[in-house]
Amino acid sequence: MAKKRECISIHIGQAGVQMGNACWELYCLEHGIQPNGQMPSDTTVGYGDDSFNTFFSETDSGKHVPRAVFVDLEPTVVGKLLIEKQLFHPEQLITGKEDAANNYARGHYTIGKEIIDITLDRIRRLTERCRGLQGFLIFHSFGGGTGSGFSSLLMERLSVDYPKKSKLTFSIYPAPQVSTAVVEPYNAILYTHPTLEHCEVAFIVDNQNDFTISITISYSKIQYKNAIYELCRRNLSIDRPTYTNLNRLIGQIVSSITASLRFDGALNVDLTEFQTNLVPYPRIHFPLATYAPVISAEKAGHERITVAEITNSCFEPNHQMVNCDPRRGKYMAVCMLYRGDVVPKDVNAAIATIKRQKHVQFVEWCPTGFKVGINYQPPTVVPGGDLAKVERAVCCLCNTTAIIEAWARIDNKFDLMYAKRAFVHWFVGEGMEEGEFAEAREDLAALELDYREVQEDATNTEDEEEY
Repeated sequence: MAKKRECISIHIGQAGVQMGNACWELYCLEHGIQPNGQMPSDTTVGYGDDSFNTFFSETDSGKHVPRAVFVDLEPTVVGKLLIEKQLFHPEQLITGKEDAANNYARGHYTIGKEIIDITLDRIRRLTERCRGLQGFLIFHSFGGGTGSGFSSLLMERLSVDYPKKSKLTFSIYPAPQVSTAVVEPYNAILYTHPTLEHCEVAFIVDNQNDFTISITISYSKIQYKNAIYELCRRNLSIDRPTYTNLNRLIGQIVSSITASLRFDGALNVDLTEFQTNLVPYPRIHFPLATYAPVISAEKAGHERITVAEITNSCFEPNHQMVNCDPRRGKYMAVCMLYRGDVVPKDVNAAIATIKRQKHVQFVEWCPTGFKVGINYQPPTVVPGGDLAKVERAVCCLCNTTAIIEAWARIDNKFDLMYAKRAFVHWFVGEGMEEGEFAEAREDLAALELDYREVQEDATNTEDEEEY
C-alpha cells in the first residue's frame, strides 16, 4: 500500500474552533485514540490501520497529536480547549488579545496582522513533520470578523508559501434571516472576493443558532428557518439545538469527506481528487454537502434504513445544509460517499432510480454525473449524543447551480446596506479602502453570473433538443 500523504487542519475564529472540537472528538473515536492522545496497545483498536497518520503525528511516547492549528483573535474559545483538552499541542493553539469585533478589516488588516506571522510559523513547523504534505483543510465562518478577515489573509499567505498545495475550506455561511452580526453580508462578500483564486474547493453549510428566533416570531408571526438548525429540530427532536448539536452534525459530514483520507479502501485518496471530481470551472467551486440518515436513537430502533432511502434523502430540499432548493438548479457533479454496510449493487440501483427522477437534472455536458465511493468503516457517533448509531450512511457532495439562491440572498443584503454606506466607516477606520467594497461586490456579481450562465446553457440545450 502506498503511503498516504498528510493533511493539516486550520481552525479559525469561534466557528472554526468549535467545528474543529467536534471533528477531532469524532476522529479520535473512529481511530480508537483516547482523549489524552494515547492509543491502547490492543492491535484491534484502530483496526491495525495507520492511515490515520495523515491527520495525526505520533510522538516517541506514543501520543497521537492532531496535525492542526487553532487560531482566534481573542483568547476565550481557544483557551477553553487548552484547559479541557490534553489532545492538542499547546503551541498549536494561537490567540490574540482582542477580537475582530465582527469586522473583516480588523481580522485582515489590523488585529489579524499581529498574529499572522506566528500562525504561519506554527504551520511551517507542522509541514516540516510531514513526509508528503498534500494540502490544508480550513474551517471558519463567512460572517465573523476573524472567520472572514483573518481567513482571507491566511489563505493569501498560504498561496505564496505553498503554491502547489490544495486548500479546501469548510465554511459556515450566514443564515438567511437571523444573523449574529448586522455586518455579516459585508464580511461574507469581502472574504469571498480575494479567496476565489486562493481556494480550490469550498464546502459551505449554514449552522447559525437562532438565539433571537423567539423575538423575531413574536413580532412577525413567521417561523424563520435555517438549514442545519431545522434539520436538528425535525429529525433529532431537539427543540432548541445548541452549537454542540449543530457542530456534531457538521462533524459527521467532515468525517465522511475525510474518511477516505484516513482509512483504506475509499474513493478519494488525495485532496486534488475533490477538485477534479467536483469543480468544472475554477470559480464554480462551492459544492453543497448533505448527510443521511439524520435520525435519533429513539427512531432508529423502529426503522430499517436502506441504501435507497438514504440516497433519496440527499436530493430532498429539507436535507440540505444550506438554504436552497436543489430542484431549482442543475447538477454539474455529484460525489456520493457511502460508509458501512453498503454493497455496490444497492448503490447502483439507488442511483439509477435517482437519475430517472425529473427533479434531479444534470447539465447536458455532464451526462455521467455521479462518482461513488464506499468505505466499509461504519459511521461512529459520540456516546450520549443525539445521532443514532446506524449501520450505513452517505455524504453527498454536489456542485449545483441552485446555490445561486444563497449568493443572490447575501448580495441583496449587501446592496441594501451599501446603498446607504451603512457601517462602512468601521471598516475604513481599520485601514480598508472604500473601493474594496465595490470591487468585491462586482466580483460576486460576476460569480452569480457564472452560475446563471451554466444554468441557462443547460436549459437552452434542453429546449433545442425538444424542438
